[in-house]
Amino acid sequence: MASSRSVDRNPATVGSPAGVAEAHLARVSGSGSARHPHLHALVEGAGPHAGRDLADAVHLLCSLHGRHPGLIELALTHTPQSPAHAWLAEASEAFERERLYLVRLTSAVGPMPSTPGAAETEASLLGQRHALEILACSERTGCALGAATALVGDWAPIRRLLDRAATRVSIDSPPPSLPDEASWVEVVERSSDSPASGRALAFGGEQLLLQHQALFDLLEARASARADWES
Repeated sequence: MASSRSVDRNPATVGSPAGVAEAHLARVSGSGSARHPHLHALVEGAGPHAGRDLADAVHLLCSLHGRHPGLIELALTHTPQSPAHAWLAEASEAFERERLYLVRLTSAVGPMPSTPGAAETEASLLGQRHALEILACSERTGCALGAATALVGDWAPIRRLLDRAATRVSIDSPPPSLPDEASWVEVVERSSDSPASGRALAFGGEQLLLQHQALFDLLEARASARADWES
């Protein structure tokens, strides 16, 4: 994710609310899904297996983020009235539109491609869904917000993948509606009122991004397994 903001490396300010927000922005930019080579392969792919690999990605993304309540909705219910609560309410409403798009797209791309290791895939997805639920329901102030803002920040490259799949199956893509980068950076800054909340926020963001990286690792392994299976 491109940004004109720079991360403040001054040790005196790195723990300040502004420093926490800048670090979170850099975390999403530097460790997000846009950095995963398999996402680029899916978005740019035009080979004979591109449609099948895209369908697989849509199905697994739906398994992770197509259920209700999702991470943002759960985070909202566990967050007291505050700037974070107000932001999560807006993000929850917007992400519901993304979820409905994902569900509709999952139906349009057809069945999940047959792939060796189906049981292992389901176990991995179950573990990921459980991990997201733990983050969303964490009692550590800042953790759920860190995960939710990282999800919103990391959704842009995932949305490009979804739109690529939608084009392939000839369905319309709704306009993006998630809160913009400036809004989630601002709420992180406003909510980082202590070193403990800053650390919890960083942890939540890191864990969300790790789950996305693991998902694309799994998709890449499944694509390779299908190729080996058919060779």
